[in-house]
Amino acid sequence: MIKGLGTALITPFTINGQVDYPALNRVLDRQLAGGVDYIVVLGTTGEAVTLTGEEHQKVRQHIVRYVNGRLPLVLGVGGNNTMAVVERLHELRDELRHDYAAILSVCPYYNKPSQEGLYQHFCRIAEASPVPVILYNVPGRTGINLLPETVIRIYEAHPDKIQGIKEASGNLEQIKHLINLINAEGNKREALHVISGDDGIAAEVMQAGGAGLISVASNAFPEDFRRIVHEQDTKLQARYATMVSLLFREGNPAGIKTVLAQEGLIENVLRLPLVPNSPAVQQEIEAERIRLRHTK
Repeated sequence: MIKGLGTALITPFTINGQVDYPALNRVLDRQLAGGVDYIVVLGTTGEAVTLTGEEHQKVRQHIVRYVNGRLPLVLGVGGNNTMAVVERLHELRDELRHDYAAILSVCPYYNKPSQEGLYQHFCRIAEASPVPVILYNVPGRTGINLLPETVIRIYEAHPDKIQGIKEASGNLEQIKHLINLINAEGNKREALHVISGDDGIAAEVMQAGGAGLISVASNAFPEDFRRIVHEQDTKLQARYATMVSLLFREGNPAGIKTVLAQEGLIENVLRLPLVPNSPAVQQEIEAERIRLRHTK
């Protein structure tokens, strides 16, 4: 069961734009030492859509070998072509069964399906996946909001496969409504978990009955975000409010890559169409990183 703090892992690149495996090891070491509960491999934060098929395979295999069972792994498998996602799941069937605790599947982006379309899309994915499925609702990126009632419909159609939802709508009332629907008297939805997809409201989601956080910030600050999740530490979360805002000021994962580069773990390289933070935002992040270090 996927609960607690999960890191949405970045993919480091060299100055020449190749996957940087030594840097990837350093980021993984930070997760292992920092006490995260699981790692999300090649999700949107990992710039997965910019990797070639060969690179995707090599990164997956490298992470599986390096982690070596020390943490559960969740693989990002999603898209806006349902049949292509289903085919991908069939191709990865043996690998998923052997190496991954679940998949994380983002809502279809750009084509903006109806709630019925979302329902049918995720039902097909649930039928095809050999491992549990975590839905991923992030309207700011996809242009469509997966409503709580649709989440319940999907779960009730496939209770053996739908394990939870990463909720990154930023709408705390919507998230609380979904948790209330899950916990409504007389139902049997105990296996459906709500995971915060926003670093800035993780403690509030936990207090409302959520099951954890899939975090961008924990790439760099795993110990503190573990405390925020496991202790529902709203004061510590508030201390990170400025940093979290800066991490997303010019898009993700530009902000977290700036932090990791400033700490000497990676090169500050992204793949187009993404680019590094502007010099002004890099300076703000550096100042805030120093402030956080001196206010612990």
